[in-house]
Amino acid sequence: MDVLLLGTGAADGWPNPFCACESCTDAARRGEIRGQTAALIDDVLMLDCGPEAPRAAVRFGRTLAGVRHILLTHAHTDHLGPQALLFRSWVDAGHVLEVVGPADAVDTCRQWAGPDDPVRFVPVRAGDALTVGGYAVRVLPARHHVFRDGDAVLYDVTGPDGSRILWACDTGPLPDGWFDAVRGARFDAVFLEETFGDRSELGQGHHGLPEFRDTVAALRRCDAVTDATDVVAVHLGHHNPPITALRERLREYGARPGIDGEEVRVGDATAPPHRTLVLGGVRSGKSRHAEELFASHAAVTYVATGGTRAGDEEWAQRVALHRERRPESWSTVETSDVSGVLRAATDPLLVDCLGTWLTARMDLHDVWNGGDMGAVDADIAELLDAWRRCRVPVVAVSNEVGSGVVPASASGRLFRDTLGRLNAAVAAVSDSVTLVVAGIPLTLR
Repeated sequence: MDVLLLGTGAADGWPNPFCACESCTDAARRGEIRGQTAALIDDVLMLDCGPEAPRAAVRFGRTLAGVRHILLTHAHTDHLGPQALLFRSWVDAGHVLEVVGPADAVDTCRQWAGPDDPVRFVPVRAGDALTVGGYAVRVLPARHHVFRDGDAVLYDVTGPDGSRILWACDTGPLPDGWFDAVRGARFDAVFLEETFGDRSELGQGHHGLPEFRDTVAALRRCDAVTDATDVVAVHLGHHNPPITALRERLREYGARPGIDGEEVRVGDATAPPHRTLVLGGVRSGKSRHAEELFASHAAVTYVATGGTRAGDEEWAQRVALHRERRPESWSTVETSDVSGVLRAATDPLLVDCLGTWLTARMDLHDVWNGGDMGAVDADIAELLDAWRRCRVPVVAVSNEVGSGVVPASASGRLFRDTLGRLNAAVAAVSDSVTLVVAGIPLTLR
């Protein structure tokens, strides 16, 4: 299954547009704007459909024209924007849309569909099991309600390829008996709400960080979560600490925060993982941002393409600073054979950076003295092929060279032009591209 996170924020998103707290200010400064939580599976099935979800799909390059099923967890307005049915009625989709959810949520939708609209409503309640297209769906109880107990549910979804996910949004801490229903599930991915951060006293209808920790631990004890499960925190809001601190807290629980627009691919071994290119100028904060993207991963291989420089004390100090801020559990490989590392990787990779890699390849082929530029082009083609085929999540850092002055030397211009073309080629085959300016990450795709 290919799960596109259309949003990972709480009802008010993150940052709350009316708030100037530390957490919201940090999120706004970083440009990490989270919309209301929803997801799109394989372009045919939606998990919740709040008012922001349809437009989010378009922003992330997807169409909802092929959606045949919507699974609604409950009728709170951040999870259910029934006007989407009206918008759909204005086009001929060519197939029936199935709207599945608790009776109150389904009833809210009925008035938005005309008597002849190709929409089928399917009320469900906790304990039901049904087939939705090619997906097997089990309906689980939630500790959450809109009007009455039982009017909010969670979903256990198994895809046509056998992959299995848990969509646990919204819910508060679950009773011990709840976990019997998912015992031995060994989910590929769990999307678990974490709304209240360090403000657990705000209520029992959502998880705070302590409750999230306990729920993940309970899922591990019943073998619903394993070491291979991707545990993703969603429904995040400003009661949480700033994102860097939150990533560290979640990593302690074996989890990570979701990101709007992120594709979580589960089950299908042929599906490529998420590939991210991070661009930025000198001292822009691009390396630090790239490291933060993997903050929730205990095992990461850091690929240092710059190698060592004998007698260069300033370079040694730079390398030492980078090493100090990386977790001790990360491993480091110093090499310019990035293609080989990409092909052999079993842990997530952080490649820093493509600029120094290109320098090493141009040095190897002696292009500064009239050597073989065609060999460098062949190295770039090999790198691109390995990048496409890499079987693990990978982030590459590179220098953005298109905004500087024109180099005075021919060799400088050759390097700038070649790196610019390399960046464009890698960006074209990446799932996401970020430009970091003055420490602020800007999402390009």
